[in-house]
Amino acid sequence: MAKTAEFTAEDFEKLLDESFSRKLCVADVVEGTVVKRESDGFLVDIGAKGEAYLPDREVTSSHDKKPQDVLKIGDVKEFYVLKEEDARNEDIVLSLKKVSSAQAWQVLQNHKINNETIIAKIASLVRGGVIVDVCDLKGFIPASQLRTGTPFDGLIGQEIEVKVLEADPKKNKLILSQRQALQEQRDAVVDEVINQLAVDDVVTGEIVRIADFGAFVDINGVDGLLPISEISWARIKHPSDVLTLGQKLEVKILKIDTDLKRISLSLKRLGDNPWEEIEGKFEEGQVVKGTVNKITSFGVFVNIFPGVEALLPQSEMVNEKANPFEIYNVGDEIDVMIKKFTPQEHRIALSVKDIK
Repeated sequence: MAKTAEFTAEDFEKLLDESFSRKLCVADVVEGTVVKRESDGFLVDIGAKGEAYLPDREVTSSHDKKPQDVLKIGDVKEFYVLKEEDARNEDIVLSLKKVSSAQAWQVLQNHKINNETIIAKIASLVRGGVIVDVCDLKGFIPASQLRTGTPFDGLIGQEIEVKVLEADPKKNKLILSQRQALQEQRDAVVDEVINQLAVDDVVTGEIVRIADFGAFVDINGVDGLLPISEISWARIKHPSDVLTLGQKLEVKILKIDTDLKRISLSLKRLGDNPWEEIEGKFEEGQVVKGTVNKITSFGVFVNIFPGVEALLPQSEMVNEKANPFEIYNVGDEIDVMIKKFTPQEHRIALSVKDIK
């Protein structure tokens, strides 16, 4: 009978060493099991002699998620080797977010190829646009691709729908567009929304963009134009003087162009027309008090009634050759005589030199 060789402790140790003999290198991706939570990271069993270390900072790129929310004891994941074991037997250091990042870039590239809409959360405002969190990555939306056209504090924290314009992991460049996503939505609902509206309807909307010529108001997903001339009966220099992005307000529908799919709005027509109110309250030759609202080289505009502005020409000042800028300041309260009164034409001419 053959003698059986004895299996010694030394033989077992040798076999154990051989089982851990595969050398892990930086950039390797290995599968591991989360086995323990440390004060500032996790221990992960990747089949090596000792457990590898996963720092909290390498768990996720999202500022909104805690490492404990992303990983639980017993989770099996793929990890990226950040630091290999060296001669001093220092821990192998892992990263989860690098693996997640690579997967996220692929997901975003697929969204771009398929022209799909995704959700992004606005994290901060920067010069020229906003930074967003999307798929655990940071993306950039240029101001020109924002619905508002201008970044403002009220956007921070909002979740918005976007399209992927560019996703280049080699350059770490992720460019997104909110306007393209909204345009697709608008095309889908514009006919339905317009068919439910009628001229003279009063509707509630939200200011989503402000330009020199007026403001755009979101009416049930479709943007209507509120021209600067329809914001107030009083003269205003810029829509932002009286309106703010994100502001909700009631507006009146002035016109609906079903061919061009455009809606024209008015804010000032919700109130009384001051030019109609002053009929019978003023007459030519009457001296009234007014407030200088605007100064030009040819004269000054004077408010003589809320929402009503009249012109005092340079030729009707006490010294008709004097520079209006040297005589008056905006906000000055002055006595003026109504020289010509035609409220139906929205015109009132004033004089100072003819006051007796």
